[in-house]
Amino acid sequence: MTSTESASGGHPGEPLAPGPVLRVLAPDGSPGSEVPLEVARTARERGRGLLGRDAVRGALLLSPASAVHTLGMRFAIDVAFLDREWRVRSVRTMRPGRLGLPRPWARHVLEAEAGAMAGWGLAPGTRIAVEDTGHDATA
Repeated sequence: MTSTESASGGHPGEPLAPGPVLRVLAPDGSPGSEVPLEVARTARERGRGLLGRDAVRGALLLSPASAVHTLGMRFAIDVAFLDREWRVRSVRTMRPGRLGLPRPWARHVLEAEAGAMAGWGLAPGTRIAVEDTGHDATA
């Protein structure tokens, strides 16, 4: 799929259209790591998530979302649960074939390849910002 095609179409295994950038904020609020970000905007995109893929470049934001599963996944993923203020409340690594419990306080979920989030400095208490590059990811 190209960046000019609709992100809500496509087939499992295809990335969503390129969009915003995830910015991991330092404790003082200054910008930290910058990560390519795909945004699952529709229920269909959120349900598909990373299914059918062999890898992901950067991260996938599911919003709104409070739970994920890895049934049918081909690789382990890091999952970060975010609250309304875009603060990381929990980070878990999930192997394929798992069903995660819902986090009632979570409003957004980030998915990435296992181990990636630690490299970005993403941990409980960290805040993130979504920098828009033409799409509204925070609506």
